[in-house]
Amino acid sequence: MRSFRNLSRHLLATGLAGLMLACSSTPTYNPTVFPFEIDQARVDQGDIKTVVITHVNLGLSSRTYLEKEAPRIDAMVSAYLKKNGLKVLPQRDFEQRWNTAVRSYGNPVDPTSGKVNMKTFSQIMTTIRDEMRGTGLDAFIFTDLVELQTSFSGGLQHVARWDGVTRKPTIQGPGDGVSADFDWAMLLDVASLQVSIYDMELKRVFLGRGGIDATQAIDSRSSKGRYIRRRDILENETSINEGIELAFYPFIKTENWPGNP
Repeated sequence: MRSFRNLSRHLLATGLAGLMLACSSTPTYNPTVFPFEIDQARVDQGDIKTVVITHVNLGLSSRTYLEKEAPRIDAMVSAYLKKNGLKVLPQRDFEQRWNTAVRSYGNPVDPTSGKVNMKTFSQIMTTIRDEMRGTGLDAFIFTDLVELQTSFSGGLQHVARWDGVTRKPTIQGPGDGVSADFDWAMLLDVASLQVSIYDMELKRVFLGRGGIDATQAIDSRSSKGRYIRRRDILENETSINEGIELAFYPFIKTENWPGNP
């Protein structure tokens, strides 16, 4: 009887440990996940196997300090796509054709406002699409680095949540403290990766977005409390990879999705 009790305790302990492990591996629910859009019937056809990551934004141009980080992040996006079984054509194949088409139709991006002339943009994309049919291309992927605003939560744990991620504040300057009357509700600049996928008919089959990191830090030199531009813009590779994973869900499934299945 004693051995049976010991066995029961062992099984109970093992079961509880397994339950705790399962719970710990489950991502914490985050209500800020982006409401992705997906043409599931189109994606389920399974013929999107070869893609190219464009070097241009689909929407407004990214801020200058984000734009210079775009090539590095696109390289990480490419690695993520390849890891998940997609073939990624060299970005230069798109860029060379884009530059040629711009000389014919003009630049669709207004350098003053950053707005996009969609008629010109469509003409350029149609030309590029026709020229790239012979490469085996199935879809274009636009990766826009967008900047949003949010604020840190109140209470003892100050965290910012947006587009599925949770980030703690960063302090920049000679000190390491924050004044007691710091306004945590003050808006903070943050960055996300927005992904748009268009098939060879130039129809959008997917739109998603994942948070990456804050682009501002708390200025420790300010007695009143303020935010300043971070020196290390989007340098944390773990945060970037998390944003990429969230931005492509559910086009690429992941167990780390913090929203409702």
